[in-house]
Amino acid sequence: MTAPSFIHAAGLLYQTGNGISYFSHQLRLGGGDCPATTPGTISVGIDATDLFDRYEEEYEDVSGSGFPQIEINKMHISQSIEAPLTATDTAILSGSLSTQNGNGGGSINFALRRVTSAKGWGELEFGAGDLQGPLFGLKLFRNLTPRCFVTTNCALQFSSRGIRPGLTTVLARNLDKNTVGYLQWRWGIQSAMNTSIVRDTKTSHFTVALQLGIPHSFALISYQHKFQDDDQTRVKGSLKAGFFGTVVEYGAERKISRHSVLGAAVSVGVPQGVSLKVKLNRASQTYFFPIHLTDQLLPSAVFYATVGPLVVYFALHRLVIKPYLRAQKEKELEKQRESTATDILQKKQEAEAAVRLMQESVRRIIEAEESRMGLIIVNAWYGKFVNDKSRKSEKVKVIDVTVPLQCLVKDSKLILTEASKAGLPGFYDPCVGEEKNLKVLYQFRGVLHQVMALDNEALRIPKQSHRIDTDG
Repeated sequence: MTAPSFIHAAGLLYQTGNGISYFSHQLRLGGGDCPATTPGTISVGIDATDLFDRYEEEYEDVSGSGFPQIEINKMHISQSIEAPLTATDTAILSGSLSTQNGNGGGSINFALRRVTSAKGWGELEFGAGDLQGPLFGLKLFRNLTPRCFVTTNCALQFSSRGIRPGLTTVLARNLDKNTVGYLQWRWGIQSAMNTSIVRDTKTSHFTVALQLGIPHSFALISYQHKFQDDDQTRVKGSLKAGFFGTVVEYGAERKISRHSVLGAAVSVGVPQGVSLKVKLNRASQTYFFPIHLTDQLLPSAVFYATVGPLVVYFALHRLVIKPYLRAQKEKELEKQRESTATDILQKKQEAEAAVRLMQESVRRIIEAEESRMGLIIVNAWYGKFVNDKSRKSEKVKVIDVTVPLQCLVKDSKLILTEASKAGLPGFYDPCVGEEKNLKVLYQFRGVLHQVMALDNEALRIPKQSHRIDTDG
């Protein structure tokens, strides 16, 4: 569990809404010059039950319009700042504001965390709020073995009803490379015992948990599949059943820009009803919008909660997100071209000079290859290949590299390693920052062959698979 530069303090396990979350810290031991981190959350609860649970009759003494009323019934804002003071000390300042149905409150907390050794750390916490009295807390983390650690959180909450103590202890063990088992005991407010197993791999995340407590007892199973695509798409589902009902939740999340991830989930349960949860992660900030649609299990609400976000997402992705990302990419490429224009011009001139020097060597190589019906490069192009409609405007993005490739032929063979072709003699990068290919038309033993290779792909010719079939 331990590493020279990190102390992993995973295992502060807590119940949130319809599932279980696992809170982990990673403390980099780098000294006081590390930048402070500022994670924050903004949650806006929306009551949209008037869309599906409206009265069928209009009462004369009730004024209102024919349109459904959608209200914001709760809000929560929290922000925290972590600032390393020394190589072992970190200060954490956090605050939160909450309001629900016209009633609200806030709190502020200050914590000082010290890394005591390579195996553990401790944290003192002080807090105060307008609804609750002062709070004093102590958190301790300790690696028991390389595969096992324990976390303890003690707290004293002062209120008008007296002192309310609380204690949470989590024991965790690595069962294998990708699986961790947790045992949690919580005493005080909402006392409970919880056991869970979490398996996290490159393509999936699986959780199973069982909790016995007062008043909440439940069993939970959840699964998340991670697609290996550029957008980091994830599809997830969970089932939670307990004394207070059953909840089924399913959803997906996807990366929409370099620093933003958009997700949506549909929650269907008894007696909770149907809810749609939309979440946007932007860098270290989280924006959460739980939308309560109905208190009943209505198929229409489930349908619209599922299909509606998909339609809106694909419309926004096509009309807003893709054009925006395309414009941003073009803007970045244009800046890159402008900053490297002088360097590219110099490399182009060097490549042209190298090609002129290769002419005599290439003539001798071609004569030797023709005499034994060996490898002759007929045509070779390097750069970004585009479709016919835009080829006129994209001509400058492809350069002729027939002579440099023929110069590299030795004993009727051409071998290129896994590296950018722009570094080869007689080559240069005609389209900085864009994907490039190498297209080669060559003749071997009197037969034409053709191959297209990626910029960083290894290439070996001649090959039988490159042969152009002229039988048809």
